Amino acid sequence: MSAPGALIALLSAQTLSIAGTSLSAIALPWLVLSTTGSPLGAGLMVMTEMLPYVVAKALSGPLIDRFRPARVSLLCDLLSAVALSLIPLMLVLGNGAPLLLMPVVFVTGLLRGPSDAAKQSLVPQVARRAGLPLERVTGLAATVERLAATLGTAGAGLLIAALGPVAALGANAACFLAGALIVGLGLRIPPAAPPPRRAQGYLDDLRDGARFLAGDAVLASIALMVALTNLLDQAFQAVLLPVWVREAGHGADLLGWLLAAFTGGSIAGAAVATAFAERLPRLPVYTLAFLVAGLPRFAVFTLAPPSVAVIVLIVCGMAGGFLNPILGAVMFERMPPAMTGRLTALFSALCWSLIPFGGLLGGTLVSTLGTTPSFLATGVAYALVTLMPLIRPSFRAFARPADAPPPGSDVS
Repeated sequence: MSAPGALIALLSAQTLSIAGTSLSAIALPWLVLSTTGSPLGAGLMVMTEMLPYVVAKALSGPLIDRFRPARVSLLCDLLSAVALSLIPLMLVLGNGAPLLLMPVVFVTGLLRGPSDAAKQSLVPQVARRAGLPLERVTGLAATVERLAATLGTAGAGLLIAALGPVAALGANAACFLAGALIVGLGLRIPPAAPPPRRAQGYLDDLRDGARFLAGDAVLASIALMVALTNLLDQAFQAVLLPVWVREAGHGADLLGWLLAAFTGGSIAGAAVATAFAERLPRLPVYTLAFLVAGLPRFAVFTLAPPSVAVIVLIVCGMAGGFLNPILGAVMFERMPPAMTGRLTALFSALCWSLIPFGGLLGGTLVSTLGTTPSFLATGVAYALVTLMPLIRPSFRAFARPADAPPPGSDVS
């Protein structure tokens, strides 16, 4: 497979995977809300999917290093398509009570974690083959991620409004099947480094990765900050926003368009970052982007109608689009190639570690405080977290390390 072909295949597989994930992120909580009316139940459904996702991702790193990322991604995507197809089948057969769906949702989360980690760990290899700066490839990945999320969220809202959650969840399974085919046919990339020798066991590999991350103050600080903001993002997307939409008398189509406005704006931000990120000052851009992407997005739903909220979400999304290209480049620059799989999986799992509890947090806040106070509380908390780069000294080493290889160089 040529270098451009491998890059296109990776971006296409990521697009399908993220689009499918975005579909289920709306369809599953909406299914619970529409059948039970329980915000807490919707948060519990999200937790059932995301908790095994994070745990499986954290544990999958040595597997990715030993058996190559493309193989792990292919197998997990095929099994995910099978598992996801069971959900609409159960709904059609009339056995789709939320409690009965939870075991299947749990399995899909268990499979998606290693699959996503495997795709992400391919980024530095693809960048080397294409001779591109890491910021350029991570920016492209972020752009297609935002595009896929936009299509997935808008498509989910339209599908649910027109045909119900069965159609949305069926499309989710189709996305993973198509992604598996692309990985199998288009991502045959030689490994960046030889697989680790089997002199030590699987748990030893995990411990090595954990020690490396714990000893890197920059990566540890990033993981803490992103984990906290992801917790609040998940509360916003999985519970607070769907409840606000239902209380305002609107349907799932508006929910899809609101989320698509944010991710659509982030496409533009990620596209600009793709072109210029390697020349921008990393820490100031990172800090400002997080500040703009956070509090305004929560506050607008306490003050403004949907038309104004859409504009604010687009602006917040544009700011958020600058984050992933910078974060991805920092992450891969600081990782030894022979440990890319386990370090990528562990770092990503740490960043996602609080997401399983985001829906539960949102459901608890709405059930106890009400919708508007919940938006205010989470927005203020988000603003406080985004001040971390101004407080923690470790963020001052955010720039490219002096001993890092030039972007796009072969370090295998």
